[in-house]
Amino acid sequence: MFQKKMAQQVYTKSTWGYVACISALLYAAPHLWWGMGISVAFPGDFKSFHENIWSIAIGFWTMGFLAVLASLFALSFIQPWGRRIPRIMLLILGWISSIGLTFWGLGFFYLRFFIEIGRVISSPQFTYQDSNIHPIIWGYIWYSLFLVWGISLGLTVLQYQRKSRVQNEEVNKSISIDN
Repeated sequence: MFQKKMAQQVYTKSTWGYVACISALLYAAPHLWWGMGISVAFPGDFKSFHENIWSIAIGFWTMGFLAVLASLFALSFIQPWGRRIPRIMLLILGWISSIGLTFWGLGFFYLRFFIEIGRVISSPQFTYQDSNIHPIIWGYIWYSLFLVWGISLGLTVLQYQRKSRVQNEEVNKSISIDN
């Protein structure tokens, strides 16, 4: 009986997990194509990056591949193969990631708000970015993505935490009954 209970799947079918996965892939795709030299949708001067190989390697390739891994991480909460990862590791990394992504996304909106009401003045090197409409629009798009990614990952982790706790309690009850 105990082994049968342990073999049960501790995963949830969550739309939020797929939203987090797609958000990560939406972040990864442009970084990977920028790494290949395709300038489509680049928010700035793309030519300046080709002068520095480390900027390309870290800023594009590394961030793109990490985002692909993050998409798989989001799926690990809702797919059966995610059960191979210890529950506590998933929960700790999931909550830290969710909180970090959410606050990173909120940070842009917070900063834009204080720039607009005049409480923050842009430093000279960021005056163009903070006053030109195109970088501002790109900022709203990218940081909204971080916000959606963080919130959807948080909802996925919460659902996983609740469901896996209930299933762990059922396993513990079956152990005490079997003994």
